[in-house]
Amino acid sequence: MTSKNPVAIVTGGSRGIGAATAKLLSSTGWNVIITCSSSIEQAEDIALKCSEQSSEVIALKADVAKDEDCLMAVNTAIETWGRLDALVNNAGTTKFAWDHGDLAAVSSEDFHEIYSVNVIGPFQMARAAKEHLLKSQNPSIVNISSIAGIKGIGSSIAYASSKGALNTMTLSMARNLGPIRVNAVCPGFIEGDWLKNGMGEERYEATKTHIQNTAPLGKACSPESIAEVIVGLIEKSELVTGQLITVDGGVSLNL
Repeated sequence: MTSKNPVAIVTGGSRGIGAATAKLLSSTGWNVIITCSSSIEQAEDIALKCSEQSSEVIALKADVAKDEDCLMAVNTAIETWGRLDALVNNAGTTKFAWDHGDLAAVSSEDFHEIYSVNVIGPFQMARAAKEHLLKSQNPSIVNISSIAGIKGIGSSIAYASSKGALNTMTLSMARNLGPIRVNAVCPGFIEGDWLKNGMGEERYEATKTHIQNTAPLGKACSPESIAEVIVGLIEKSELVTGQLITVDGGVSLNL
């Protein structure tokens, strides 16, 4: 039986942007599958909190770097609800090595691991989802990239490189997968524990304060503010494809 509700998959949905996106989609009547590679208990808690009377959120343990897990996530959506309308490629990883000039700080193994999740993962998810998305009336893929992939900054040179590759892949997919719309959202600094843990609390708070004092809009991004952009692209932007949308309060204007 095909669900009357539209259906989305959000990878990396146990926290941050993924969790905020699942919650917002659910609140507007979407059924959602959220995936995570390790913290399944946290993902299940998010799914329970996100589910509404009129919509359902399911948590799955799936590693997007593994093609079989990508196929499993898509197949679960189809077996459960009979359709797929949107894919949000949010799962990501990094190695924190802030000095990009210190080339010894990252190894080839670091590059392989980061690319396997940040680039190959979205490709495999899109490949698994394509035939089902094409049956939707308004199919959409949103890749969660980063300002790091545009400006060559961020947690490490490997991370910035992977997000640059994701941006290029977004353009290629948008050109060739129509009528599926494919866009990338490129956030700047995002408030939350993931970045705080990676930066250290002192650096995190100093960076946040600097953004609030110098950014044109005077505020840092929250997961919820990014989720609003993602859901807007999915639900309302029927003629927008192949776009790299920076969401950073104007921080990058100062770079």
